[in-house]
Amino acid sequence: MSVFFDSPISEDSIPEGEAELLLSNVGITNGITAAESNEYRQLLAAVHDVAEHVLDLPDYTAPVDTEKYPRQNVHRPTQNEQQYGNAWAHKFLIQGNPNATLLKGKTVCLKDNIAVAGVPQFFGTDAIGPWVPSSDATVVRRVLEAGAQIVGTTICENFCNSTSSYTSAQGTVHNPYAEGFSAGGSTSGGCALIGGGVVDMAIGADQGGSIRVPSSFCGCVGLKPTHGLIPYTGMSSGDAINDHAGPIARTVKEAALGLEAISGRDDFDDRTLGAPVHGSIRYSQQLQTSVSGMKIGILTEGFQPRIVDDRVKETVLNAAYEFRKLGAIVEEVSSPLHLEGPAIWTIQQRIAGTLNLMGFAHGRRGLFSTEYEAARQPWNDQSFQKLFPSTKNTIINGLSLMKSYPGLYAKTMNIAQQLRDSYEELFKTYDLLLMPTTPFVAPPNLDWKQGDSPMAALKPSMGITINTAVFDVTGHPALSLPVGFAPSSADPSVNLPVGMQLVGGLWQEQKILDAAYAWESSNDWKKVGVCDTVDQKISLKL
Repeated sequence: MSVFFDSPISEDSIPEGEAELLLSNVGITNGITAAESNEYRQLLAAVHDVAEHVLDLPDYTAPVDTEKYPRQNVHRPTQNEQQYGNAWAHKFLIQGNPNATLLKGKTVCLKDNIAVAGVPQFFGTDAIGPWVPSSDATVVRRVLEAGAQIVGTTICENFCNSTSSYTSAQGTVHNPYAEGFSAGGSTSGGCALIGGGVVDMAIGADQGGSIRVPSSFCGCVGLKPTHGLIPYTGMSSGDAINDHAGPIARTVKEAALGLEAISGRDDFDDRTLGAPVHGSIRYSQQLQTSVSGMKIGILTEGFQPRIVDDRVKETVLNAAYEFRKLGAIVEEVSSPLHLEGPAIWTIQQRIAGTLNLMGFAHGRRGLFSTEYEAARQPWNDQSFQKLFPSTKNTIINGLSLMKSYPGLYAKTMNIAQQLRDSYEELFKTYDLLLMPTTPFVAPPNLDWKQGDSPMAALKPSMGITINTAVFDVTGHPALSLPVGFAPSSADPSVNLPVGMQLVGGLWQEQKILDAAYAWESSNDWKKVGVCDTVDQKISLKL
């Protein structure tokens, strides 16, 4: 039923033939008759009047207690204040609740797609101007209530559309273990600062590996929890299906503290409807150092692709053997459908990501950033030209897929459910699955600038998410744990961190944290030697 108002309809706002033009854009050239055209024009004018009315209504936003949590010294850091190239987006200080104990004394930084009221956001781009949120993201409020100090926002890659760390319009971020090498993305700045020991904890976002990839490259513990465990309210979205937020820290205990502080149901976010009540699970207090009897499956398909570097493979396999020493049952397991993960994620993300970037995402409840929407406005030649090739590629791919394969998204999501079910079947036997987080250590950063080759810009990121992206589609919790070093293929004299990914069943974060904590308690990953050969005590058909 259409909504009409008593006031006259401003029919002149709609040009003649507009209904026919709209239909022709989707291939319908004879859908209405000439006699019907004017009446549909009137109906268009009516709905436009309703749209204008809604735009004139005051917005509804989450309240912010700036008296209790004032924002101090918000500023764009000078080059002298920057670290690891350009890791900071904005520096400031918000003191947390002085009476809280969970995160008391901890410093926290936030990926620059997480809203902080009064702090401008870049989202890694200059294609549109920065916007200033009027509300705090739910996770911001929760870390402040837990007693942490928020010390700034950190660079994220261009619209969160890259796992490299040179795509942000605000500058390149360098690996804390080797200048000139990638910090990963898209949570590049936060992982560089955590890996370098500058900040205690970061909150990142992960749509294809954006917490776990930079954590692997920078020697951090990075957790992407079960979809919906951590509220996404107040974060710039990639797609509602893929959106995950999570903690990044230097130790498993601190990652568990971060998860405890920010997880749990949020009345604003329909993703969290299945999550436990906020504060009801004490992840850090329940950590176990024993994995005796735990069954860990080494996922064959996670090691098989040719892109997986032999030294990374060796380092992760030897780390897996350490679980045997700790009493776990460690054996090889196969899930052939895992190899379809990159294809399923690519189609799902390109279509849904394009709808999001174009402002056409729909189908869920929540509180959304009208400041971001107002800053973005419709794309034009000038704004599109400023995008990094990875973001341009998403939009071009998505538009093409929707035009050429209108039913593809439905089948893609069916197979995504099949993938989810196949992992859940494995988790009936195994507590965890294990594989490399990334197939190789951090590559060198590229000195790319507008006008250079798009293929050259994208090449360093190709294949990085072969083991991470699929778990964004299925929603399974996954953690990257640093387990040693491997030499760079670009410069063998440079040794860089290796991440081991532990994946659990849905809502099984505690099992992942326990296993990671047990491994970390018995091993100093920074003292693990660079592997030359696979430890023969673990025999796998890889």
